[in-house]
Amino acid sequence: MTTTFRRPGPALALLAFAQLIISIDYNIVYVALPEIGSRLGFSAQTLQWVISAYAVAFGGFLLLGGRAVDLFGPRRVFVLGLALYAVSSLAGGLATEPLPLVAMRAVQGLGGALLFPATLTLVSTGFAEGRARNRAFAVWGTAGGSGMILGSLLGGVLTDAFGWAAVFFVNVPLAGAAALLALPLVPRRAAPGAGRRFDLAGALTATTGTTLMVFALVQGPESGWGAPAVAGAGVLGLALLAAFAVIETRSADPLLPLRLLRGRDLGTGVLVTFLFMGTFGTLLYFLTVYFQAVHGYDALRTGLAFLVPMAAIVTGSQLAGRLATARDPRTVMVASLVVGALGTVLLGATLTTGASYWTLLPGLVVLGVGQGAGYTLMFGAATAGTPAHQQGVASGAASTAQQVGGAVGLAALVAVANGGTDGLTGSALRAATADGLRTAVFVAAAGIAVTALVALGFTPARKRNAEPVPLDQPEPLVEPLR
Repeated sequence: MTTTFRRPGPALALLAFAQLIISIDYNIVYVALPEIGSRLGFSAQTLQWVISAYAVAFGGFLLLGGRAVDLFGPRRVFVLGLALYAVSSLAGGLATEPLPLVAMRAVQGLGGALLFPATLTLVSTGFAEGRARNRAFAVWGTAGGSGMILGSLLGGVLTDAFGWAAVFFVNVPLAGAAALLALPLVPRRAAPGAGRRFDLAGALTATTGTTLMVFALVQGPESGWGAPAVAGAGVLGLALLAAFAVIETRSADPLLPLRLLRGRDLGTGVLVTFLFMGTFGTLLYFLTVYFQAVHGYDALRTGLAFLVPMAAIVTGSQLAGRLATARDPRTVMVASLVVGALGTVLLGATLTTGASYWTLLPGLVVLGVGQGAGYTLMFGAATAGTPAHQQGVASGAASTAQQVGGAVGLAALVAVANGGTDGLTGSALRAATADGLRTAVFVAAAGIAVTALVALGFTPARKRNAEPVPLDQPEPLVEPLR
């Protein structure tokens, strides 16, 4: 059972805006890294933690964020996540040394780990299934998919005009305004069922284990997989996740009921989001390397180069929302992945040292349409069969898979891309870089094709709608403001 927002139009705009903040913040600092490194005194080895601190905290705390949504209500967690974004962005922009900046990036990641499942839960439960929900996911997906590219563009413009600190300060008014708007627009949640608790043991093992695993996956390509810190984090992380699984089977009110993952849609959705980010999610990085290392683009020109892919992603997101209403969402999801795989192959074939930007456009457009459509549909498909009172933790599980998949995919494909570049300089390095990037993109295309096959596991809409409704329906997750 779901309830609608009192003012659905403004509420949807706010949820899309919050998702845009998350997506922009994921990539906005990329093009500012050289200036951040020189102004704050980062070494070549420590600079990557401006990116990694965010990714580790975001991935590590998502399950905890999802559980908080279910226990305390999406409205409270939504506002708290935005407040963390605003405060940490202000402190990050004022930082004068590496350690405070890295710490604030971690707090931003924590804000994202709270905000993302809250936003996804509100989209999933605040709009009626069918046309209204498909439209809501189309708008939300447009913000999420285009925001990752918009982050690169905005980062280039702000860094070029105002310096590196602007990529942090821009979040302060955006997140602050969104938090204030949530108070009248986002409904309160009914009190949680009696006897529900936080599952402290599960929260500690899941959060610490996931954080350590993401740390190992992020740091491994830089330090080497055999480095003591990397290997130790990986082993300890696996042990804690194994302990988490045991704890959850014995808990009366588990953080993540493992039976949810045995459900057809969430089980398929976790794997799809993992593979999606391990393939599609890496392409922005490789395109950035291609534009800057092969063609010598500066930060601003690199950002502008992503305008066409952003428009294609917006088009794909809107198209997916309409088609999912007229057709089976599973069919549209699979078709979007097939289109994305074809676009990725086309893009890879054009990644040469002598290729002009115009040569890349057909692949960028086809890829963007498929990526935008797939991103719009996959989270809704993953959580479609989950009861309303467990939407938060289901959203957390799917988004945790997304973050871990992105880290795994990037680590693997970076190794593929860099395999033949050791010891080269000048034109030879440019040629080897282009060859490596092309190979990595082709491998990603194969992974997208596999993702399309996995997506066939989602329940067809007509079959899910034909299933009998249980008599013990859970309480609605949200209720209208009074």
